Parts: sequence; structure tokens; C-alpha cells
Amino acid sequence: MSSRSARSDTTLTALVPELDALAAEAMAEWQVPAVTLAVVQNGETGLLRAWGQRDVESGLPATPDTQFLICSITKTFTATALALLVDEGRLDWTKPVRDTIPEFRLHDAIATERVTVRDLLSHHSGLPRHDWIWIPADLSRSEMMSALRHLEPARDIRTEFQYNNLAYNVAGLVVERISGQSYEDFIRTRLTDKLQMPVGFSAEEYAAATDAAVPYLVERGDVRSRSKFFPIATTGAGAIVTSVAALANWMKFLLAEGEFAGERLLSSTLTREMQSPRVFAGAAEWQEFGHSHYGLGFNNTAYRDERVVGHSGGWLGWSTLMRLIPARNTGIAVFTNTGGNPVSSILINRIHDHLAGNEPVSWLDRLRDMRRKALAQQKSDDAAKPTARRLDTKPSHDLADFCGAYEHPAYGRVVIAQDGDSLHWAWRGTKAKLAHRHYDSFQLPYVFGDLNPDDLVITFVTDRDGNIASLSAQLEALVPDIVFTRAAAGECIDPAFRSACVGKYIRGDQTHVVTEDAEGELTLKIPFVPLYRLRPYQGVTFSIAQLDGYRTEFRRGPSGAIEELVYHQPNGTFIAKRSP
Repeated sequence: MSSRSARSDTTLTALVPELDALAAEAMAEWQVPAVTLAVVQNGETGLLRAWGQRDVESGLPATPDTQFLICSITKTFTATALALLVDEGRLDWTKPVRDTIPEFRLHDAIATERVTVRDLLSHHSGLPRHDWIWIPADLSRSEMMSALRHLEPARDIRTEFQYNNLAYNVAGLVVERISGQSYEDFIRTRLTDKLQMPVGFSAEEYAAATDAAVPYLVERGDVRSRSKFFPIATTGAGAIVTSVAALANWMKFLLAEGEFAGERLLSSTLTREMQSPRVFAGAAEWQEFGHSHYGLGFNNTAYRDERVVGHSGGWLGWSTLMRLIPARNTGIAVFTNTGGNPVSSILINRIHDHLAGNEPVSWLDRLRDMRRKALAQQKSDDAAKPTARRLDTKPSHDLADFCGAYEHPAYGRVVIAQDGDSLHWAWRGTKAKLAHRHYDSFQLPYVFGDLNPDDLVITFVTDRDGNIASLSAQLEALVPDIVFTRAAAGECIDPAFRSACVGKYIRGDQTHVVTEDAEGELTLKIPFVPLYRLRPYQGVTFSIAQLDGYRTEFRRGPSGAIEELVYHQPNGTFIAKRSP
């Protein structure tokens, strides 16, 4: 049977009544308050449509000019900004990032020297997402870039597609370093102002917008609630706020290969290069689609044998999709104000089927059936969760022993405190009560409507002497657990105590000399071995910086004065007496 429809009228006008009904049904199923749509054809805006309410509680309707956070569609702007610099001869994006930003570092020294700007744009750096670096939105762009040197890669560079928002943060910094402008100013002056596109980038600009959509969250697929606006700190990866009517001009510019309103802003060669497939991103999940390949800020696939280019976007309270059909000189964009819903793709696929004259695929029926089965499965999964716990276990230490600060050079500082018979977690603006899971593992709760690493299990680890030395958590699924080392605490961080430790200690026929350097840190000299640096550990104990697992403890005598230097080593404990 032919996939062609018997209908000959493939104009947009003929589809509008069906679109209205389809949007209403899909919005009701996925509890989406507002949807806006733009279709451009042959350089003209062919259709603008809005359904529902941008603010349910205030009863405010959505319009094509309603502002939405477009999330990762922003990446198409960042790639284009860099293409402008390439076009002007100010950037060679095949060269290493360090040519532009010398302080750029990755965990692997070889990758540091090899990663290019194109690798950043095509998600080919070797880094997995590590999204919890940027999600708390408490680090500057430069601080997020500095964190990269402490993040473990999951693959070698250029071996596998790994979506990474932190890479686009660096891409935005490349724009700033070369242009001398902020990322926001460059995007506005070189692109969106020329395209007559009002845009915002920050929570403050969003709050000041007079026609902004409110984000909504749907808990476990059942209950919708109003959300706060959570900014995306990796600006170049997803922070642009604009309307679907404005994005229509962006699609016209892209489909015209860098030209808008008779003015060429970017060469057609570079426009095509950005949109060309470079990296295999994933196999097709539906027979109507081809395999996915990523270009430079653009995703490439095929829908029912027609090449399509574009990008999706998703975040707490937002879901967006932009699709370009180059062979038809057509672009379609749909914005919604809830996250994780397929309404955008349902509408875009239906429009694409109509324009191609194909018999429509019933995407609404397919995806609705999947959703309802997933909700049923979720209830089963929730009921099974307690079985994953080891019953009748208890922590190895008193709760007070777990309390303190734990640090990771990229992920920051976790503080564990006790409140009654429970432990509490505080990390970069998140706070939660921990539930004992089993042994020395505890679990964060599921906290709906806020940024929180929901259901995260953290495990405390002891050192050789039985002290709580670190905690670990799976903050990135593709690498080993992130380990937070216990921060130094106790008398060892007191300058007066460190000064009291200075002196000579005798063991056998050797004199061990403890001195204090210009920064107030202790050093240890043992005959015939190099000078050791002592780093505060816990209580009255210091670690030996050059010897992993070796520690020194300074013990007081009955008078309260330091009388012994105790070595805790893998092969035993050894004591040196203070020289009179």
C-alpha cells in the first residue's frame, strides 16, 4: 500500500483544524499548559499558532510571541557564532582549544593538547555529561571550565559521541576570548539583532519579560505543578529565552544558508558545514527515522526518507524542538512549558507528513500507549525499591563520626551534619535528610520540584585505621563514583597547634626533625630520605603528602605538651619520642 495520502491539498491552511484538535488532545494527555508553533516556507513565515495558557494560575493565554527557554536549541546559535569568527579568519576551529584559551585543561594531558573547537561542538571530547557540575548554577563560566581538569573522561577523544553541555560552555568562552565581547553581546550584535529576534539569557531577563511562559513540572507523569525558573548556567549550551515567532527568523536564516532580508551574515559553505553529519550519535528508534548523526551544533537524521536537521531542547519545565527540512526549504519549531513530553515531535511529525503528502503516522496513539505503560511500570518499580536494600544492617560508626566536610576539586564541598538520629546532606545549595540504606550507605530522598540529586546513594569509606575518610556518589553514570575526600578538621588546622609540634623526635639512633615553613605548614626530615610535607588530616594527625597512606600523629603527654610523633604506615605503627 502506498504511503501517499489520497488528499492533494498539502497547504498549511488545510491542516490547521486537525492541528488544533491534535494539539488539544496531546496537551491534555501530557498535561502541557501551553504550546506555540512556527512554520517557515521559502523564506516566509507560513504559520504561527499558540494553544493553551502560558500562566495557568493567572489565566494568561499563550501567543506566538510568548517567551520560552529554548534550552539546547541554543547550541545552534553558539556554533553559528563560532562560524562567524571562522568566516572572518579569526578562528580556525580545527585547531586545539588551547590555541585560544591557554589555561584550558582536561583530565588527560594528551586530550588537553588535542581537543579542538570542532570537537567541542560535535560532542567528541571524550567527556561524558558531568551535568552536576553546572546544574546547581553556582559556578561562573570560567570556574566550570577550570573544573574540567578534574573530571574523568569516559572515552578517548574522537572515539564516541558523548553529549556534553560543559563543552559548549567552553565554546562560549572561545567566542568571548576572540571577540572581546561577552557571549550575550556577541550573539545579540552579530546575530539576533540583525535577525530582529528579541532574546534573553538570564533569570533576570526572563523575569522582566512581559509575555513569558511559566514552567510546569509533572511529577511521575501524573500531577502537574507550577515551577520556579531554573537558569541554565552553561549559557552557550542552553540559556536563550525567546519566542517561536522570533525563532522563525532564525530558521529562515539557516535555510537561506546564512542570509537574511537580503544581507549575507555567514557564508553558505560554513552554514552547510555546521549542518553536515560528522559523528554517529545513535541508532534509529523508529522505522520512520534514520540513524542520528551530529554536526557542529546541529543534529542530522531522516524522517520518512527525507533529510532533516535541527535540535531539541529540554530542561525542568521546558521542552522544545526545531526541525529544518532543507529539500523543502521548510522549518518547523514547537515550544512547550513542561519538560520531558513528546508534544513537539507529535506536531512536527504530523506537519511533515502533511507537507510531504504522506499518509500520517499516528504518533499520538503510539506515544500515548507508551506513556501509559511506563506509568504502570513506574508504580511497579516504586513498589520494588525497598527490596534493593540489605535489611537489618547498621552503620559501622556512630552517626557523629560521619559528620564533617568532604571535598572534590570539581564537584565541590559536601557537608554532613547530625540532627537527632539522622544525618543531613548539604551540597552547593541543596539540602536533604539522608535515609540509612544499609551498612555505611545512605540515600537522598526524591524531592519533587527542586534541583536535587534525587534518590542518590552515598557511601562512606573508612581508611586503614577505621576513620571515615571519604564519601562516594554516582553523580556521573559513565565513570566511577565521584569521591569526596574528607576535609581536614580538628587541631591539625590550628596554626598554634602546628607550631607546638615543631621540634626533634628520636627513634632509635635517628633524629626526626619537624619544622614549619613560611606558609605555616609542617615539614618532616628523616635522615637519608627527602624532605616530607605534612598536610592536615584529622584531629592531631597529618598525612605525608608524598606517601599515599602514610600519616603522622602528634600525641600529648600528661602535661598536655606534645611528647610523641607516631607514624601510621601500611606495615605498622612506629613511635618517635620528643627530644628534651
